[in-house]
Amino acid sequence: MILENALAHYYPQIQAALHALLDGQDSGDGSDFSPGSQLPELTPAVREYLCVSEVAFESMPAYRGRSLSLLDLTRNPSTMTTKTFASLVMVARAVRFIQQTGQRITIITPSSANKAVALRDAVLRAINCGLVDADQLNVIVVVPSGSVHKLRSSELFTTPDLRARNPIAAYDGANPEVVKAIARGTVDRYRGPLERELKTNLWYTLKLENYLAGDVVRAWAEAEHFAPDASKDRLHVHAVSSAYGLLGHAYGRQAAAPRGEAPPHYFLVQHLGAPDMVLSLYEGSDAGRVPSYSRDPETGRYTQRDNPRFPAVTFDPIEVLDTTFYSRRPATSSRMNALINTQGGGGIVVSLAECLERHAQVRDLLGDAGLLLPANPTSILEWSLSMAMTGLLNAIDRDLISEQDIVVHGSGSYSRNDFEGIPLRDLHKVGDENALRDLVIKATAL
Repeated sequence: MILENALAHYYPQIQAALHALLDGQDSGDGSDFSPGSQLPELTPAVREYLCVSEVAFESMPAYRGRSLSLLDLTRNPSTMTTKTFASLVMVARAVRFIQQTGQRITIITPSSANKAVALRDAVLRAINCGLVDADQLNVIVVVPSGSVHKLRSSELFTTPDLRARNPIAAYDGANPEVVKAIARGTVDRYRGPLERELKTNLWYTLKLENYLAGDVVRAWAEAEHFAPDASKDRLHVHAVSSAYGLLGHAYGRQAAAPRGEAPPHYFLVQHLGAPDMVLSLYEGSDAGRVPSYSRDPETGRYTQRDNPRFPAVTFDPIEVLDTTFYSRRPATSSRMNALINTQGGGGIVVSLAECLERHAQVRDLLGDAGLLLPANPTSILEWSLSMAMTGLLNAIDRDLISEQDIVVHGSGSYSRNDFEGIPLRDLHKVGDENALRDLVIKATAL
């Protein structure tokens, strides 16, 4: 099943979700700008703008008696991640505000890279589809330098005027999450003076509700095109940093699923560099502790056998498998814990060694579902889907999963041959709020 232009198809449902999530709610600290909840009229130009929001649902071969399926959310070739959906919805709201008021908007957001790529793609699409002018809407993103290899070149980089107005800032510190503090602090400290001087509205978009509305399409597509068997529990598997995608699915399901249908079960997959959601889920039990690893002198690898929810083998007990997953102690943990503890599911942590060991097997399974991983795993730059599949297979082999109907959310997958990158030397280095403020002034005053 391939659903073309899912955002246009479920436009009324997304609009209803935006109203429910955003209308009448306080913005947090009482000062944040928001373009409101209203989407623009679904004109041919808006349909064209949304047309990359394609969803596919395909079966994979069964594994140990389990029925496996892939929900492919990576089909926008300019991003190849699920961040497309929420980013298109957010920028559409900005378009509506600009068209209605004539005021400008400058989006400021931190990102581990994928959100930055998707927001930049959405802004470029809005400009190219004629929904806004380049001087009415721009985006400034802040990413850790360790994630620069994931950034994609586009007209926002190759066209001088667009590049100047839509810069990418890179933070070179040891803790990648500092990008959130820099972006948030810049908006908090300087929003008033910057908005008066630049005559634009600064929009800090890193808010859960902004993402839930885009991810509800997962639940609506499921209900319409691949609803679960009422007699079977369905498990949704997702590689997560903060689990925004699963929370969006859960929110959408409240409206989309028929009454009486069994609630979905959710299974979280993380890596050793940031396993906090899995640890939080099992807090107070042996499964909620990072096990001690011992180095095998014959292989040089580290092993453990005490906790089946953590890798049995790894090259490094604190390895960062993928820089996409960098959130520590995410505020969303409590919400996911409640969903899983009430409805069912679980979580597991994987290592690079396990992903490499499973690569050929995972590649075959996904290939049957129409998604082809590279034969050489060293070319992979986005490990989300490989992590999810490896975690699922490990969990089945370790008897951590009882469900028979399993859907893997393909939230991201790309390799170094899928796009042209942006060198670190061509980015703007920022180390604090003042440096980002200066970059905002330079970009937006043009």
